[in-house]
Amino acid sequence: MSDNNQIQKVDKDLQARQQTLALAAIVQAAVLVDQIARTGQAEPQAIDATIDSLFKFSATSVEEAYGSIENLEVGVRGLRDLLSGNDYGERKSVTRYCLGILHLHKKLRKDSDTSALLRSRLQHTAKQKEFNVNNINSLSNSLSAIYQDTISKYNFRIQISGSAQELKNPNNAARIRALLLAAIRAGYLWHQAGGSRWKLILQRNRIFTQTKHLLATEIRR
Repeated sequence: MSDNNQIQKVDKDLQARQQTLALAAIVQAAVLVDQIARTGQAEPQAIDATIDSLFKFSATSVEEAYGSIENLEVGVRGLRDLLSGNDYGERKSVTRYCLGILHLHKKLRKDSDTSALLRSRLQHTAKQKEFNVNNINSLSNSLSAIYQDTISKYNFRIQISGSAQELKNPNNAARIRALLLAAIRAGYLWHQAGGSRWKLILQRNRIFTQTKHLLATEIRR
């Protein structure tokens, strides 16, 4: 293999890895939303890493945005399961959320005014976050308000399914909106890595293989 071909292969492998991780980030948020909507509970480390990614404004890779591959374990496992071909009922909601997230991301990316407002509000919230580091409810409430003032203005809405009791809980509702906002942020990482609907369809098997490789070599549990 020539040096140029070898470099091209490395570049393609790195791109495939970033696309897989970005999709895993979207799936992770969707899985967490589903868990909170159904049970009111979800993996705290995954929630923290997902919400914190909203404030990594200069991140150029998924690893930078999420801190480590381990922080994406829920998403990598979830993506592997979605692409496995096994049709489990509980995955239908997660799939629906992911498709809705990608649709909203596309709308936001074409809406420069709302994008600018969203970024400005997040930067302001980042300053507040410095004084409320461990108050996830306060942070989620701020992010929920941002979601309602920006993303919720679109006609398209993601309908969340789950326990009526859990969905009526204002803290759960705020966490769900915060996670959806983080999922849309992950959509930018997916686009940045060259991801598209067609790539997802055509490279499904390659992405599935990547998830298994990541779980076997970098997320060994």
